[in-house]
Amino acid sequence: MSEGEEATGIVVGHGAMARGLVDAVKRIVGDVGDCLEPLSNDGKNPSEIKRDLEAMLGTPKSIIFVDLMSGSCGMAALANCRDCEGRVVVSGVNLPMLLDFVFNRGMPLADLVPRLLEQGRAAIVALPASE
Repeated sequence: MSEGEEATGIVVGHGAMARGLVDAVKRIVGDVGDCLEPLSNDGKNPSEIKRDLEAMLGTPKSIIFVDLMSGSCGMAALANCRDCEGRVVVSGVNLPMLLDFVFNRGMPLADLVPRLLEQGRAAIVALPASE
């Protein structure tokens, strides 16, 4: 895998969540090509999710974003990353994390993944209710 190769991302989630997140990124950023694709578990058993995800994984430098690590989406993602250098699973996906991914996907995974986690966590805040 070349150092400057851009990562691809797949958002795997329950119901329409994955498509909604990818659509939101496209509405904010514009055309992102095929660098970020959604995959829903809707109507699929775990082996079907794993199969569909495997078919979508193109480049060796891939990040699979999942909504819930302990669910069928997370388990399928982990199965597809086992023994595969250059594939990473990130759980707890959110919109700020995906936006940062689109703009910085040329970074080495060793630098990009911690950055994405930081951006995702920083976006989760509690604000006091106004009186």
